[in-house]
Amino acid sequence: MTDRVAIVTGAARGIGAATVHRLATTGWRVVAVDRCADDPRVPYPLGTKQQLAALAAEHPDAVVDVVADVQDLPALHDAVAVAEDRFGHLDAAVAAAAVMAGGRPLWETTDGEWDALFDVGVHGVANLARAAIPALLRRPKPRSGRFVALASAAAHRGLYQLAGYTAAKHAVVGLIRGLAHDLRGTGITATAVSPGSTRTDMLTETARLYDLDTPDTFAQHQLLGRLLDPDEIAATVAWLCQPDASAITGTVIHADGGFTP
Repeated sequence: MTDRVAIVTGAARGIGAATVHRLATTGWRVVAVDRCADDPRVPYPLGTKQQLAALAAEHPDAVVDVVADVQDLPALHDAVAVAEDRFGHLDAAVAAAAVMAGGRPLWETTDGEWDALFDVGVHGVANLARAAIPALLRRPKPRSGRFVALASAAAHRGLYQLAGYTAAKHAVVGLIRGLAHDLRGTGITATAVSPGSTRTDMLTETARLYDLDTPDTFAQHQLLGRLLDPDEIAATVAWLCQPDASAITGTVIHADGGFTP
């Protein structure tokens, strides 16, 4: 068992939910955060209050569900306060919230699609850092705080008709590299995880954008020859949250099944 506490955004489903589950089943206490509402700028349904509540109900003594939008910095400050008030402190923050939009050339991308990709996928990561890092710094020395953001294999190679998504995930990597330098000497690390094609609702939407009958088609791009499971990515994230990952900061872990050369 551990006395460590985490906050995870984008927690209602997908990799975020898998991360909450993995942390909670290994002794962590977790504040699970999701906006639990659709975004009119993206054409597919997002996670729901029911999904977030069901996740928390699986771990009644370890997980607290909080409805908050990563675009709302004061709401994230409140979510961090829940972690400290309920569990006493904060040791890790995982930025997993993101959306998918695209399916057309960059010059045909709408302002709404572009804004959604960056408002949620980049500004949301920065907002979590701005809310959570002060709490991580409130832990006494020697600290072992962790900030982990979900990037993507798209951050490292261009994807057809997904220039906005590619740019947003590339920005996440840059943000993490800069944040790691800001955290120099504090005992807190900042890392990114770049998944490959993972069986999530976001990948289903990506398949729809490409007019594919099934997201399984994306498996051909990965050396494993299959789609990844969200728990495989969550395992990497959860390990990075541990004190044992102290040597890793300012860099990217490619949990992509061999998608990126």
